Amino acid sequence: MLSERYAAPPAWRRPVTIAAVVVGAVVALAWLSWAVFVQSTPKVESQLLGWDRVDAHSMTARVDVTIHDAGSHPTCTVQALASDHSIVGELTFRPTPGTNTVTVRTERAATAVDVPGCIADGQSHPR
Repeated sequence: MLSERYAAPPAWRRPVTIAAVVVGAVVALAWLSWAVFVQSTPKVESQLLGWDRVDAHSMTARVDVTIHDAGSHPTCTVQALASDHSIVGELTFRPTPGTNTVTVRTERAATAVDVPGCIADGQSHPR
């Protein structure tokens, strides 16, 4: 028999293994809950409503901004893109809640506008 040839495992090993697995699962579940909460409650969100070409060196963009925490000092970025998808103009501004209309100066004619998003203190990813 194997148990006669080799020593049986110590009696404490099974409860310690079970306790370690339970603690690891609780820590993992707590981290997952925290990550879901942080990612689902941004301090500021933005959405591009539309844009207009003013002339060869400027574009006007309308950005809808929702600020959930006014004390977080949000900033938004608007980029003007040329036909080859290169960035030909960029503007970072402090938004107000609601629709913000901004004019982006460009180095050459732009064909589109993109809003990578808005960030705030404590929010690392643009929304």
